[in-house]
Amino acid sequence: MFEFIKGDVVELTPTLAILENNGIAYSINITISTYTAIQGKKNVCLYLYEAIREDAFILYGFAEKTERQMFLLLISVSGVGAGTARVILSSVSVPELQAAIAGGNEALFKGVKGIGLKTAQRIIIDLKDKVLSIQTVPGAINISSTLSEVQEEAVSALVMLGFAAPAVRKVISKIAEADSSLGVEMIIKKALKMI
Repeated sequence: MFEFIKGDVVELTPTLAILENNGIAYSINITISTYTAIQGKKNVCLYLYEAIREDAFILYGFAEKTERQMFLLLISVSGVGAGTARVILSSVSVPELQAAIAGGNEALFKGVKGIGLKTAQRIIIDLKDKVLSIQTVPGAINISSTLSEVQEEAVSALVMLGFAAPAVRKVISKIAEADSSLGVEMIIKKALKMI
């Protein structure tokens, strides 16, 4: 099993990173938070999970160990595959997930594409005792903080364009943290570059 890979970024999209190491290019599936963390960097280190199937060998990469730990917990739940776990982690931060699982917040999971009520309940029941073992990064962004009216308007517009609400809120919170005086149009433009 691979622990991590260090390499030069050859190509980067919100869902895929291609890293070159010693003449070999690795195609690695990533989350939006990993994309945000490594965006603009030439050389990066990603913590890996490898999924080996009959017909495929798939790598999943994470900028933080805590995100990989949460990914491993999520895929241990019956009915949650690697793709679904990646969508969850792209929509919600690790501290937010921990709080949602510990607090039994089914609504947060149901807001994620591909997660229904039964799967949300199963995630909470199966992981309630396990999530507290993950050490989160100090100073993590509190996404659940209230957004201003202008920021909420930007969230609504982006959701109408088809983006997932939790991911949009996460991005807009980061934009607001950097500059809270932006108008709706500028927030949307910046968010579209980050999503």
